[in-house]
Amino acid sequence: MSLINDLSGQANVLVCGASQGIGLALCAQLLARDDVAQVWAASRQATRSDGLAALAAEHGQRLVRVDCDARDEQSLEDLARVTGATCDHLHLVISTLGILHQDGARAEKSLGQLDLSGLQASFATNTFAPVLLLKHLLPLLRKQPSTFAALSARVGSIGDNRLGGWYSYRASKAALNQLLRTASIELKRLNPASTVLTLHPGTTDTQLSQPFQANVPSDQLFEPAFAAQCIIELVGRLGPADSGSFWAWDGQPVPW
Repeated sequence: MSLINDLSGQANVLVCGASQGIGLALCAQLLARDDVAQVWAASRQATRSDGLAALAAEHGQRLVRVDCDARDEQSLEDLARVTGATCDHLHLVISTLGILHQDGARAEKSLGQLDLSGLQASFATNTFAPVLLLKHLLPLLRKQPSTFAALSARVGSIGDNRLGGWYSYRASKAALNQLLRTASIELKRLNPASTVLTLHPGTTDTQLSQPFQANVPSDQLFEPAFAAQCIIELVGRLGPADSGSFWAWDGQPVPW
């Protein structure tokens, strides 16, 4: 299967949030493909990540590691400048950015646990960072074809919310879905061959989910490599006609 719709030749790919978990697994699987020319791996600790260092030792200059704090707009601007210096078009960008209980964010169970700093932390990483990443990389996505995919979460679905709780995480992912839905409309005008997707990777064995895994059945807790494989398959199957939509790891659409 082609990496993205209508791809001819090799692809330039950028993964943001690349130093661990799903992001690192995505870099490994993308670099293993013959139709990927180069991967830019961006994260706060990209040049200090042992996992990325191992991939760099194996794949050499096909992997470019860039330190970038996606919560800081100047850092995103620098990422776009560094990438654009050697690349005039990105065929695929994947954002794995997301927090639930780190960096000041909290998995609130009740209204009484809400506070402004926790809400701001959740939105800074889960909502603002991915859409600002898209903003700054937009000049590199204007040619045909291009796909921008960001990891969202099923709990960000308003229609699927039956349990409550996790106020800021749910709301920040729902807001991300709306921002990317809106961006997909603008990008279609700029580049009819563009695709913007929000993807639910399933519950994956990463730092984000570890405190909450006790009640997850073993067959529903995925390894990062499996989640990465599902994401790549979704990106390959979905094209411009699906732009602005929300999909789960198993290929099923998720209600807004």
